[in-house]
Amino acid sequence: MAKKVPLRQCVGCGEMKGKKDMIRILKTSENQICLDTTGKKNGRGAYICRSRECLQKAGKNKGLERSFKMSIPREVYDTLEEEFEKLETE
Repeated sequence: MAKKVPLRQCVGCGEMKGKKDMIRILKTSENQICLDTTGKKNGRGAYICRSRECLQKAGKNKGLERSFKMSIPREVYDTLEEEFEKLETE
């Protein structure tokens, strides 16, 4: 029998995609928000497509705020965008 692919919903566009095709954004116990490239760090995770548009959509539609049940300052999105750029160049 084929193995079931874990699906996750993008907080930006709302599409369901395979977990491996997405990037996990993590909220740590200290309420820090960062990209979790391994997908194994402890904390509350939200998933986002590997595109900058989805990150911007998540900022507009407050997708991350809903996932993490907290307000997220603009600087956090800027930091996430910088981390995204590093991933794109690797």
